[in-house]
Amino acid sequence: MTAPTEPLDVAVLGATGTVGQRFLALLEGHPWFRVRALVASPRSAGKRYADAVDWRLEGDVPDHAADLVVRSAEDAPDRDVTLALSGLDSSVAGTTETRWAEAGLFVVTNASAHRMDPDVPLVVPEVNADHMELARSQRFERGGAIVANPNCSTIGLVLALAPLHRAFGIEAVEVTTLQAASGAGYPGVASLDLLDNVVPFIRGEEDKLAEEPAKILGRLEGGAIEPAALRVSAQCFRVPVVDGHTASVSVKLATSATADDVLEAWRGHVPPRQGLPGETLRPLRYTAREDRPQPRLDRDAEAGMGVTLGRLRECPVLDWRFVALAHNTVRGAAGGALLVAEQAVLNGLCGRHAGRS
Repeated sequence: MTAPTEPLDVAVLGATGTVGQRFLALLEGHPWFRVRALVASPRSAGKRYADAVDWRLEGDVPDHAADLVVRSAEDAPDRDVTLALSGLDSSVAGTTETRWAEAGLFVVTNASAHRMDPDVPLVVPEVNADHMELARSQRFERGGAIVANPNCSTIGLVLALAPLHRAFGIEAVEVTTLQAASGAGYPGVASLDLLDNVVPFIRGEEDKLAEEPAKILGRLEGGAIEPAALRVSAQCFRVPVVDGHTASVSVKLATSATADDVLEAWRGHVPPRQGLPGETLRPLRYTAREDRPQPRLDRDAEAGMGVTLGRLRECPVLDWRFVALAHNTVRGAAGGALLVAEQAVLNGLCGRHAGRS
């Protein structure tokens, strides 16, 4: 497993959307990837990216993308690129990503359309990088493949659960998420619906939080994922925060553990350095402040790729409860998917010499 000797050509699907913009910001100056194609809806096709996009991030449209001409998602896939990073809306992602994979492209998707497909790895690199090998068995024409990034709330939750599951086993999880407005894309939730308000329903989110952790924490055996035997009860709320999803979590462990045991499991979760451009030295950090984590103060930990934990306490119903916070459009979306793509390259799944059976 080695880093590429020269940058791989990349397409960004859904380039004008919230996740697509974040992809392009993170790809500026990336040592492994070079943006060669931008794909969006037909109404943006044929325009310079700088003219097609309503740029909503800090600063200006990145120079490396500004003059690229946007292609339509309905066009044939661009076979001159090696990798497609997809920020497409789930309503169109399934069919479009399949077409790109069938054309021989390696697709890393941030959408939900393929996450629970039996042969599609659902990957958080610090937790289950070994699941990436499942992509080798996919039977797309010309050797393409799809690998999925989990739901934006699932990522923060699973990074917090993985060390506990490994050390003690987890039988049950209750989680309530307070999800930022940016999770709904732009323009997202109408201001009069969200200001001075909390919305107790986000379509599809509770199902994703209930299903995805078991797949991610499961084992790859015999060319299939055996899901972890844990139950997740989830409630999801939209709150008037710009960025940063907060999760209130209670867990029932399979074996007993003290507070010090739990903290040691988290502190000991330091994945080996692999040289990935987007990896963090410490993806989990715990704060003893009784009023933290907070989105405004903690969402940018590790350049937005870290998960901040706090308020560990005994739970009178289960065993332990705590709070977890992650940046939903960086760690939970574009940054997480980009890390998955880097892991795929390092594993030899994506690149000139990639091999899939």
